[in-house]
Amino acid sequence: KKRQRTRKMERKKELRKYIASLKTRHEDSDMRKLQSAKVLAALEAHPAFRAANTILLYHSLKDEVDTHAFIRKWSNKKRILLPVVVGDDLELRIYSSPEDMATGSYGIEEPTGEVFTDYAAIEFIAVPGVAFDAKGNRLGRGKGYYDRLLPRIPSAYKAGICFPFQLVEEVPADSYDVRMDIIITSNEDELSHPYHPLPSCDR
Repeated sequence: KKRQRTRKMERKKELRKYIASLKTRHEDSDMRKLQSAKVLAALEAHPAFRAANTILLYHSLKDEVDTHAFIRKWSNKKRILLPVVVGDDLELRIYSSPEDMATGSYGIEEPTGEVFTDYAAIEFIAVPGVAFDAKGNRLGRGKGYYDRLLPRIPSAYKAGICFPFQLVEEVPADSYDVRMDIIITSNEDELSHPYHPLPSCDR
């Protein structure tokens, strides 16, 4: 079992390295803007997003689908929460305006507003990741922040948000890992659906 776990860790490390090399190839900012816009258009058209009032988004780093303008846009219509790194955990705070943001850990802009702990009220989560697969498995950056946070919010609809090259054949996963309900990406093939509904799994 220990050998199996070590092998899984190795595969995760290799996958992170592989995606990092693809990210440098996709560094063209215009292309990234265009793809981000497509992903976010698919996200805001999704019925679960439209129906939700309280939504947990993420303030993107430069190698992620760019959510900055999207957060501002929707904060007038919905209650938007953003994660804040506190030690080994993610604390959630309500986003109010760009003025109430401060640079936190890892250079991520974080809201300084009130802490939000009513996890049951969260209806939709946009989850960033290094890679996702068609089964809804997610590979994070390896710090485990979302692995610890997501089990606290079991009833929310979870959408993995990524660029097309981050959708891979298989993400090494354990039975306790929380799967996404959907992966939303901008697909270059216009004939395909902009998001990938996943087969329902008994969770």
